[in-house]
Amino acid sequence: MLTSLFLCGALGVLLVPVRSQLISVCIEEDEDLRVDCRIKPNPNKITSYEFSWSSGTKESLINTNVSGSAAEVQFRDKSEVVELDPYGYRMTLKGFTNTLPHNTTYMCKISGQVQNINLEKEQLQPCSAVSQFLKTSWSWIVPLLIFLYHTHC
Repeated sequence: MLTSLFLCGALGVLLVPVRSQLISVCIEEDEDLRVDCRIKPNPNKITSYEFSWSSGTKESLINTNVSGSAAEVQFRDKSEVVELDPYGYRMTLKGFTNTLPHNTTYMCKISGQVQNINLEKEQLQPCSAVSQFLKTSWSWIVPLLIFLYHTHC
């Protein structure tokens, strides 16, 4: 009983900081770059988005629906954005995988809320369901909970 109580307390402490990433970057099977941005939009506001990256001191706007802003010329016909369910946006960039900067900060902004992730080119993973599952913080908690349940119950 005391062991179970201790175990539940330890898992509770571990679960407090756990949250899934709001931005993820991966390479699709056809070598396109994919950026998923899962920021929950503010209610009662028109949802706007911006996708950009920066390397060094230069930030480049890749795609946006913000009035008065425009993507850089090199990205205009190469990127597309689709809405994700239940919220968020996915940006796909074609033809830039081989020319990505070595160290890049990928950014997304939805309705004024910004998320970013810094990745080296070698850290980009394929966009498979398994690799996306393994990126989430919960993926290691669920098997641990099942294992602990079966060993102590």
